[in-house]
Amino acid sequence: MALPTVNVADVRKALSNHLSKLGFEVYPLKIGWYNAVLSPSLHLSYPDDTLGVVVLSTPAMFEQAFLPFMESRGWKGVSADPIDQCVKHCINNTVSECFPGVKVDVSYDYEMLPSRKPKFLAQSAAHVAGAVYYYQRSDVPDHPWGEKKMFGVCIHPRLGGWFAIRAMLVFVGSEVGSELQQTAPPDCVPTREDRIQLLEDFNLRWQDWSYRDIVPPVQTYSQKQREYFSTPPAQRLDLLTDWGYLTGGEEDNTQEN
Repeated sequence: MALPTVNVADVRKALSNHLSKLGFEVYPLKIGWYNAVLSPSLHLSYPDDTLGVVVLSTPAMFEQAFLPFMESRGWKGVSADPIDQCVKHCINNTVSECFPGVKVDVSYDYEMLPSRKPKFLAQSAAHVAGAVYYYQRSDVPDHPWGEKKMFGVCIHPRLGGWFAIRAMLVFVGSEVGSELQQTAPPDCVPTREDRIQLLEDFNLRWQDWSYRDIVPPVQTYSQKQREYFSTPPAQRLDLLTDWGYLTGGEEDNTQEN
């Protein structure tokens, strides 16, 4: 029996209607675009025209999704990363509600294969989807770093570095044609000097978050959100407890669906 299929317009509308109010953005792509920029060992095993969607979180996600999620759960002794749990909860619920019977493979940015490779390369996926520009050392002519390793970083045209790539959805069996055209991401850091500044800020001074402001952002993390992400991960549950979100009750050991 053939799998139920979906089209680009319906997917974009359904996901946006559900996720935008929670602080997420969605960007469709064809899997072939992703595979075209990666070595064969990193390819996703779907036909080139298979519909995928990259999901980003904006600064609004913290207050619009994460804190209400924690307040409603009131967990104590949470073992997994609460942000990851919240994102998974929001996306899985949306997929289940919007696409019943449709096979959707969801990969999250933190998930790894048995080989210890990531399930998908988030920055490459977001770049080919036209969401953000993935700046790498190869984007800097005559760069000054010699053989020094410099990691790349994605910049959003409106949010700068104040966002995160959270997941990729693959609609198995749903292949799209000319109705989905690839659009290059906005090159919002066009000069060599600014690209050097961006990559050096990200690689050498990432903790001061200055790289995030390489373009004037329309929205940044709230003070509360900055406090959360500046706190070492092992201490974040204590912080949530201090804020009153982990208030006791029976520990919930159920697995997220």
